[in-house]
Amino acid sequence: MTLLEIFPSLRSGMPSPRLATSVWPCETHYDDLGRITVAGVALADIADQYGTPTYVLDETEVRRRCQAYRKHFPDAEIIYAAKALMTKSMARWVTEEGLSVDVCSAGELAIALAAGVDPERIVLHGSGKPFAELEAAVAAGVGRIVLDSLTEVTLLSALATRPQKVLLRLSPDIDVHGHPAVKTGVLDQKFGFPIGSAQAAEAVERILRQPTLRLVGFHCHLGSQISNPDYYGEGVRRMVAEMARVHREHGHLMTELDLGGGHAVAYRCGDPEMNLPELADIVEDALDAACARHHFPRPHIAMEPGRAIAARAGVTLYRVMTIKHIEGGRTFVIVDGGMNDNPRVALYGARYDAVVANRHPTGAHMTATVAGRYCEAGDILAHDVSLPADLRPGEVLAIPCTGAYHHSLASSYNGVGRPPIVAVHEGRCQQILRRETPADLLSRDLG
Repeated sequence: MTLLEIFPSLRSGMPSPRLATSVWPCETHYDDLGRITVAGVALADIADQYGTPTYVLDETEVRRRCQAYRKHFPDAEIIYAAKALMTKSMARWVTEEGLSVDVCSAGELAIALAAGVDPERIVLHGSGKPFAELEAAVAAGVGRIVLDSLTEVTLLSALATRPQKVLLRLSPDIDVHGHPAVKTGVLDQKFGFPIGSAQAAEAVERILRQPTLRLVGFHCHLGSQISNPDYYGEGVRRMVAEMARVHREHGHLMTELDLGGGHAVAYRCGDPEMNLPELADIVEDALDAACARHHFPRPHIAMEPGRAIAARAGVTLYRVMTIKHIEGGRTFVIVDGGMNDNPRVALYGARYDAVVANRHPTGAHMTATVAGRYCEAGDILAHDVSLPADLRPGEVLAIPCTGAYHHSLASSYNGVGRPPIVAVHEGRCQQILRRETPADLLSRDLG
């Protein structure tokens, strides 16, 4: 028991600590009991009410990130990349803030439509769209479809019964470095067509020959977790040059340029992240220069942030199950979640912080590794984090910056259902996605 627990009156003389907004939602504080609160709701109370693990999502933070993009890119179309996190509530929040929605499956499309998103504001893309998926998109009347292969040109031209706007995805041959799994702008990868290649030229010609397909622009995506905005300036220059070439050779003027997303966020304090004002200036200057050089009319720019909208709005809660001090080795804090609800550590070597949410520790700390409950040696959530030395089973740990690519990548490995999502807003909480139960898993098993 700490002095603060014995003498609660001591709290009134202590400064009010605040957790870093670089990785936590802006409205994150400690309350009078020393508990972490997000949007005025104590995380420990959420853990008690909804169980653990649980994803917590701050609606205000989502909206604030949308507003930041609208502010710094007032003339661009901001398209939320739904693969980061897609629920009906999320779709509603981003569209209410003026964003469009990018989907990459029939399932994401169905969620967007169920949320009331205007089909004209939906973009469909993906590297291998099944016939039924293209059929669903055409039937729904989605605004644009990003074509990724010659096969898709053939399939979509057979499906479209009225003019369908399309974008052609190109790889601009820009290496952003980093993990191979997130480099999507280089030539030797599965997405789109290499810029300037014979395949790209053939795709343009095939689309232009189809009376039901309207080639309105090009699409590219340079990669993920990009913190250097100069890459996007180079992307603009190369893509505008290719748009100008098509105009010269075919007399066809494209008016849209989608630069994709991939803007970096900080997962731990000190991590690099994308500076939006700097990115806006670089894209603007690159557009002016490229269009002047090629005598090409300025295209309408689109961007597709997903992680940059959702990540910082999310916090995942876990309950400590046990603490193991390995003689001559590490200290493991084992919690009731793990790689099922956050596979990014195992997939990409991602690094997170973890803190105790049910109290504000004031004593000695230890260095520990937060590990999951699943039967895999790689089931780790956070490496080498500082936790109180008196940590006990039953306490609540919170891991910040888990709003993107956590629920969307979650699985039911070991027969454990996916966690719920609880939205917080102005002192209230609401479950927007319930926990997956054994009954849900059995409902799919036909025996």
